[in-house]
Amino acid sequence: MNAKENSRNAYNSEIPDKVRDEDYRERVFAIVRQIPVGKVMTYGQIAAILGENYTPRTVGFVMNTTPKSGDDATQVPWQRVINASGGCSTGHIVLPPDLQQKLLEGEGVKFNEKGRCDLEKYRWLKHDDTKVSEQQTLFED
Repeated sequence: MNAKENSRNAYNSEIPDKVRDEDYRERVFAIVRQIPVGKVMTYGQIAAILGENYTPRTVGFVMNTTPKSGDDATQVPWQRVINASGGCSTGHIVLPPDLQQKLLEGEGVKFNEKGRCDLEKYRWLKHDDTKVSEQQTLFED
């Protein structure tokens, strides 16, 4: 087995059982539905808000369960969740591979030549004066 076959990432990892739970997924979707047009959140940011049992990877798995086209795609704006570098991580799982970036660009999000957006500018916080680490309490039920 070569290094590529042995690697464990969101594209070839086994999907955790908890991601199959509708309530688990709905907690992620509830946050994503609040992200305004032209703003983004990271997988890790959402995981930190939700707390225990959520990781950036499981948030990524959840986001991969959302419809990417058709009427249902508008219910959860999946394109607004990106990686911690400010880039799109869907190139291997969405066709066309640049769909997420194109959708975000259509919302006014600008990307540099490396495919990264400025998180200082586009990251969504519940309140503009709230730090990412303080957001945890903003989304609690």
